Amino acid sequence: MLVIPAIDLKDGQCVRLRQGDMEDSTVFSDDPVATAERWAEATARRLHMVDLNGAFAGKPKNADAVRAITRALPSLPVQIGGGIRDCATIESYLNAGVSYVIIGTAAVKDPDFVREACERFPGHIIVGIDAKAGFVATDGWAETSTVLAVDLARDFRDAGVEAIVYTDIERDGMMQGVNVSATVNLAKEGGLPVIASGGVTNIEDIRVLSEVAHNGIVGAITGRAIYEGTLDVAQAQALADQVSAMQ
Repeated sequence: MLVIPAIDLKDGQCVRLRQGDMEDSTVFSDDPVATAERWAEATARRLHMVDLNGAFAGKPKNADAVRAITRALPSLPVQIGGGIRDCATIESYLNAGVSYVIIGTAAVKDPDFVREACERFPGHIIVGIDAKAGFVATDGWAETSTVLAVDLARDFRDAGVEAIVYTDIERDGMMQGVNVSATVNLAKEGGLPVIASGGVTNIEDIRVLSEVAHNGIVGAITGRAIYEGTLDVAQAQALADQVSAMQ
């Protein structure tokens, strides 16, 4: 299981939100490249990036920062979400050195787009499922749909999706631990590899997720915890590797 540092971009800065609220943000750095290099030095094997402005605008707004990071760290895989609503945007990101693009809102509103993207860019498409009380949220979490997270995952089981990034919005940025049962259930019932997101607070969260990773949990995204110092990236990845080796 990968421990994946998150870099959330708002107005060119690295921030963290609480429960997706753009008005409740904390700026951790005004230098995204330096932040990415920090996590690379801490043995991160992948970066998770979100264009927060793009998620609300429906098109990329922080692409320059993303390109600067991929130029500075060409060997470090990057996954990016936020405002990805067409194949031209996907192609642009992949050409810029991004490894995976995350389709969120469009996966609910235009599922055929996900299938088309998987056909055109095989191996590079991740679906982001952000849920409140089990229901998928869209448009930067501003709207909650009537679609269950598990049902959406099932819909894409045979489409060629690489993985699901699953975020429990009620846990995101709150430092309250991961919703392990919901994450495991999504992996089992959805039939796709799951990257857990939202609530990773300390090394114990990594231990718990690592111990259930055999159910299909391939990664854990962490943001506020690594910026506030309650979780060490290198220590967390070493533990995940150790637990994996014992299973």
